[in-house]
Amino acid sequence: MKAPVVIFTVLSQYPYQSMWSKEGGQGNTLDRSDLQVCTSRNLTCCSKKMEERYQVAARRDIQNLLQTSSSSLKFLISRNVAAFQETFEVLMKQAENHTNSLLHESYRNMASQAVGPVRELFTDIGLFLLGSELNVDDLVQRFFDALFPLVYNHLINPDLSDIAPGYAECVRSASRDVRPFGAAPSLLANQIAHSGVSGKLLLQALHLGIEVINTTDHLQFSRECRRALLKMHYCPHCQGLTQSKPCMGYCLNVIRGCLASMAEIDTHWREFVRSLEGLSARMQGPHDLEQVLLGVHTLLHDAVAHAQKNGPRLSAQVHKLCGPPSREPAQSVSVQQHSSGRESIPLKAYVRESGDSLAVRRKEFLNSLRLYRTYYGGLADQLCVSELASADGLSCWNGADIVKSYTLRVVGSGIKAQTTNPEVKVKAADPVINQIIDKLKHINQLLQGKSIPKLGTLDQIETGSGDPEGRYSGDCDDEDGCGGSGAGEVKRKVSRLIGGRGCDIHHRSYRAALLSPVKGHTTLFPKAMTHCLL
Repeated sequence: MKAPVVIFTVLSQYPYQSMWSKEGGQGNTLDRSDLQVCTSRNLTCCSKKMEERYQVAARRDIQNLLQTSSSSLKFLISRNVAAFQETFEVLMKQAENHTNSLLHESYRNMASQAVGPVRELFTDIGLFLLGSELNVDDLVQRFFDALFPLVYNHLINPDLSDIAPGYAECVRSASRDVRPFGAAPSLLANQIAHSGVSGKLLLQALHLGIEVINTTDHLQFSRECRRALLKMHYCPHCQGLTQSKPCMGYCLNVIRGCLASMAEIDTHWREFVRSLEGLSARMQGPHDLEQVLLGVHTLLHDAVAHAQKNGPRLSAQVHKLCGPPSREPAQSVSVQQHSSGRESIPLKAYVRESGDSLAVRRKEFLNSLRLYRTYYGGLADQLCVSELASADGLSCWNGADIVKSYTLRVVGSGIKAQTTNPEVKVKAADPVINQIIDKLKHINQLLQGKSIPKLGTLDQIETGSGDPEGRYSGDCDDEDGCGGSGAGEVKRKVSRLIGGRGCDIHHRSYRAALLSPVKGHTTLFPKAMTHCLL
């Protein structure tokens, strides 16, 4: 895959033409013994200060080249993270609307009162999928507990007036003892938990993929590497050879030496791509988040039908636990109905294009990502072939002179292969690269199902590019709207890790924001918090 062309830095403050006379070409050359790298048997036009600036330029050039080479891969992952989020938001709206539509069409009397519990259910599911440490069994059971008084009041033991709030609370508390909805609560909780873990793993893996790229884009080069890059690209300028390019073998030795630690990512990156493909293949049936969420309304219909079928038994059990029904005064019915009627119930589900489905997006994304599975293994060769080295058959720079070909041994890629590298001494693997490899190993185990996190929580892989000054890790602070908790407030983490940036959002305030309806829909990503999510 050919990377975009990168134009190397030309230090305009060094007018080469003025240094070399038109007659003989060496009118302004000097015999400099203070040069550290660009030493030569020939006369030179470089000073020590120029050499130092060339070294800075050489380092900047290679970093720019790395960032340009990875830009298409990084854009691919980032774009699909945003697409998955958008699809997920629409999916949540559609699932909620399906559920409200079902209640309105089949159980009109209680539909308006059920809007709140339905909204809360999908809000909690959204928080769980975003990484909140919510227990899925509890959030699902809480929904069915809130639904039971409505079913009891309107379908099992209907009357002209509603049951009193105190009696409704007793009915709600009795739900877990009388089990009015059969196996529906546990079935839904299991489906959400299993499909949710897969969805969370997919997003977490993509966030880590961006972090890997950010880390390698800002790789800190060793002193030996920086000197080798200077010698390869700018030292010939000191002899007036401004148009020369390094020999292919020479370039490979220098770049493979400088990127030796990065090449160690190759095996784990290949496995990362394969593991994502495996996870996607398993996201079917009960593990298909889209299918599970869009099936909530069907499962709910069956659950209410089960309660109606067992109405006499449930009525007797409730009577035993709570006593005879306590009703509101009859005149309050019309007021309550008028008040509850203000809730807008979406009658038509949000219609999505077929290409918006999570399965279609995953397939398209993985087909594109597969083209980058060898990215780190072949990066050094790609840079030399596409950008840096001279074409075969042309005269080239070998680090000392212009020659027909490079005659020294060309080493392979990776740390071990550099022991015989004649151009760059590689002492040990970069600790920052080792850290990112450890993270890849861990996420690969999770993706392959070898290390399964507890349902309801997901082991967080801390981000941060590993830059020693912390410039690329980025913490969400109070000014971002993600910090600061009230006195005694219990804080639950909702962490979205995008490109090495994480935000801690208070569960209470975030949940309240999600429950604020906008045009009849739950707002899954409040605008005030999108900087932490996108």
